[in-house]
Amino acid sequence: MRMGTAHLPLHHGRAPVWLFRRMKELAREISLVIIDQFGSLEMLRRLSDPFWFQSFGCVLGFDWHSSGLTTTLCGALKEGLRGTERDSGLFIAGGKGRVSRKTPIEIEEFCDRFSTDAKGLVYASKMTAKVDSAALQDGYQLYHHTFFFTKAGSWCVVQQGMNELTGYARRYHWMGHGLGSFVCEPHSAVCCNHRDKVLNMVARESEGIRQTTTQIASEYPGRISSEIQRLRTLELPQGHGVVLGDRGARWLIKVLERTHEHQPADFEALLSTRGVGAKTIRALALISGLIYGVEPSFRDPVKFSFAHGGKDGHPYPVDRANYDLSIEVLRQALSTAKIGRGEKLKAMRRLAFLESGETPPKE
Repeated sequence: MRMGTAHLPLHHGRAPVWLFRRMKELAREISLVIIDQFGSLEMLRRLSDPFWFQSFGCVLGFDWHSSGLTTTLCGALKEGLRGTERDSGLFIAGGKGRVSRKTPIEIEEFCDRFSTDAKGLVYASKMTAKVDSAALQDGYQLYHHTFFFTKAGSWCVVQQGMNELTGYARRYHWMGHGLGSFVCEPHSAVCCNHRDKVLNMVARESEGIRQTTTQIASEYPGRISSEIQRLRTLELPQGHGVVLGDRGARWLIKVLERTHEHQPADFEALLSTRGVGAKTIRALALISGLIYGVEPSFRDPVKFSFAHGGKDGHPYPVDRANYDLSIEVLRQALSTAKIGRGEKLKAMRRLAFLESGETPPKE
């Protein structure tokens, strides 16, 4: 199972109305067939796979490599499956911009209607956003968060952040089923075309600093005030990614007073504390280095992976059986979809060109 991150150029503009209407219809029918044949949990697994998600967007006919594929596909799924929740068992909350901030409310509304416990789902939604914005500080500001879940409590998340300096977006995929920890290597198969030096508090090698930051956050601020004062004149070697910032020691003491009141039991509890964000985590990581001599990981959690291999044998030969299976699953879904004959034939034609490796004509 692949989860992780896709790296995409930022493109502006909206999907044409005629295209988005068709995307909603086709996305709904393909999703309902997959749910009917394999179950709603399998649909979550596929959405949490960045390669399948990207392929899904391409089959629907949207721009194959831009950041817009994420927001448009999630929007088409949400609109297309609206009203099918009772039969499909799949619920979709959140979206882009201001809509993303309404995710907890939408989750609670669904759960009230269908008698499902919302507490754990709301927590998962908030924690995935906190991890990718505060615990993993890679320069991408989150602006899109879509939460998919089932009545049984399984969930997956597709969220995206932008980096205005590079003109790229990163899409983060999460799968709740089988997730061992929110704060220790929660991603896998993270894909991107380059690595950066980032503050990675969820790396396995950051276990020590996760413990010390939690310990510091629980202590009375007066005990470490002398260390905080040192931060005013501390100079770090070039290339180190942890700095206090421009708020100063007085702000940091207030943060420690707030975390001291909550007495977090572990790093996950600290991260989930209201008001604890990226700057707080950076400051606590810096203090941990001063007091305990432990360092966070600066490893970008990017790995390089391919869905089916490469045509020239790199990084490994194409797995033809797996490739054919991917095409056949989509073909079966489309052949049984309850959509118009014209749209079905167009989608089948796109799949045929995908199988042959040729470029499909514009329709």
